[in-house]
Formats: sequence, C-alpha cells, structure tokens
Amino acid sequence: MDIFEVSNILKAASSASRSEILSFAFFKRYEKGQHVFFDREENRSLYILAEGMASLYKLNSLGEKKVIFAFGPGNLLNEVMFQALPASISCEVREDSLVMVMPRDRFLYVMEKDRSLNRAVMDAMALRIRRLYRQLKNTTNALSGEKRLAAKLFKLARDNGVKTERGVLIDMSLSITYLADMLGSKRETVSRQVKRLTELKLICMEKNRIFVPDIAELSNYFKQP
Repeated sequence: MDIFEVSNILKAASSASRSEILSFAFFKRYEKGQHVFFDREENRSLYILAEGMASLYKLNSLGEKKVIFAFGPGNLLNEVMFQALPASISCEVREDSLVMVMPRDRFLYVMEKDRSLNRAVMDAMALRIRRLYRQLKNTTNALSGEKRLAAKLFKLARDNGVKTERGVLIDMSLSITYLADMLGSKRETVSRQVKRLTELKLICMEKNRIFVPDIAELSNYFKQP
C-alpha cells in the first residue's frame, strides 16, 4: 500500500515533501466500531484513511447519529483541525481500517514549502464544501422518500463505485441501519425504500453490498420532478 498513490492530497506532494512526511507520520490500525476522534475533542493530529471505511457523523438532540460523510481510502478525515480548534464532528471506522496519523503543525510546515501540496489540500476542502451544499439540497423537501435514498446511493456509487458485470458495486458495507444514519431516517422507513428501489430494478442489495445496474438510470430517477 502506497499512501502517496492512494491519497489525491499526498499524491501532489513533491519528493522532498514525501520524505519529510514519512519522517514524522505513522500508521495506526482501528477495529470496526472504534473512533478516530470524537466531537469537541482536542486533537493536534491529522488523519488520512489508508485502508478501510470511515464515517463522519453528528449526534442530534435525541442522541441519534446523522452521518455526514462516508469515506473510503485516501481521504483526509479532519481538515477542520487545521484551525487548531476542537473537533466539530466524530469519526468512526465502519470496518477494520488503517489510518495515517500526522502531527498537524509539522504537516502545515510541509504545506508552506510545497505549493502543489497546499493546492491539493485546498481543492479537497473545496470539493467537500460542494458536497455539503448538495446534501443540504437533498435533505429538504425538494427530494423525499425513495428519491433521497437514490440520490445518496448515486453519490456513493460515483465516489466509491467499482465496475462489475452486474453494474457498479458500491465498495463499502452498507447496512439498512447505516443507510438510515446517513439519511436521518428510521430503519423501517429506509428498509421500505430499499425494497422499492429494488422493485424498480435501480439497485440490487445482497448482504450489505449494493449494486447499481445502471448508474445513469438511478440519476435520472431522483432528478425527475
């Protein structure tokens, strides 16, 4: 596993920057269900997911999880900590994972000397903001029921999809409970929505794995008025 090829951010680093990063970074393994960090936690490290799957979530007033992002390998998990403030979200690994850990101040020092690395970090943050904007749109009444789920699955298939003979496989474990956390909905409701999308042949779900036979059809479904 070459973290500099897995991560689009680190891929942009110069040879000198890569050597310097390797001098202070280390890797840590997390078991499924463990937290990398918690909301409001003081932390001076930055984390990049090298292997596995992680989710960023907030708790609502009832203590229920609302998953904001689900990430596969290569993603920076906590860019908000560039500000040297407490975490504003929690990060939980969804399967056994390997995480690259870097002292924040030392990574910032490398960024100051490497323009390409600095730009890659900014681009990654800008992309995440765009995704948040789309999520805000899709959590309003503009989309409801099965279309909200279809929109979420489309984005997961686009960002984490693997082409197979059966269509695009969303390359992460997606239980009904986890999908409910993502949508902020009840498990029973999401179970009915999955069944409906399956009946429409827009998805196929087997043992927490979801195939999308035609990603264009799934996109057209939730975009229809």
